[in-house]
Amino acid sequence: MNILLERIAANSDIIIFVLIIGWLVTAIISIASLLGNRKLRKKYKSFFTSKEGDINIEELLQAYLEEVRLIGREHSLIQNRFNNFDKRLSLCVQKVGIIRYNPFEEMGGNLCFAIALLDEKDNGVVINGIHSRSGSYTYGKNIVAGESEITLSNEEREALAEAKGKFNKVSKS
Repeated sequence: MNILLERIAANSDIIIFVLIIGWLVTAIISIASLLGNRKLRKKYKSFFTSKEGDINIEELLQAYLEEVRLIGREHSLIQNRFNNFDKRLSLCVQKVGIIRYNPFEEMGGNLCFAIALLDEKDNGVVINGIHSRSGSYTYGKNIVAGESEITLSNEEREALAEAKGKFNKVSKS
């Protein structure tokens, strides 16, 4: 221990000089850091407060974030409505086939008709309207998956085939 104290005492001038140099370097780094911090603080204040003092950028950003959240919620509602409309649309009449015909030779004008009204899955109805001198008659037959439980007339089958064919032509293009 005595040897260490003797060496410290012998080199005390050098040790003090090195400590002073270290302290000066530390002081210069601290001052540079404080100046940089002050500049950064000024930039921060100027960014987050306008020159007029009435607009705060931080509040403005918060308002925009809230608006983005609101738009996100509205988008979800619109998406849900769209999906609901899409489901409901598949149940609407999408395919129509109509055939006009004349079953009676004594009457002209093709006043009779067969019309097929189908949804996306070929469910719907075939309506046959027959006009004669004695009166008009209308018949409806349910269609499920493109087929009827009741026998269809030639005109009704033709209207059904036309409805299916029109949709296929539209969906391919």
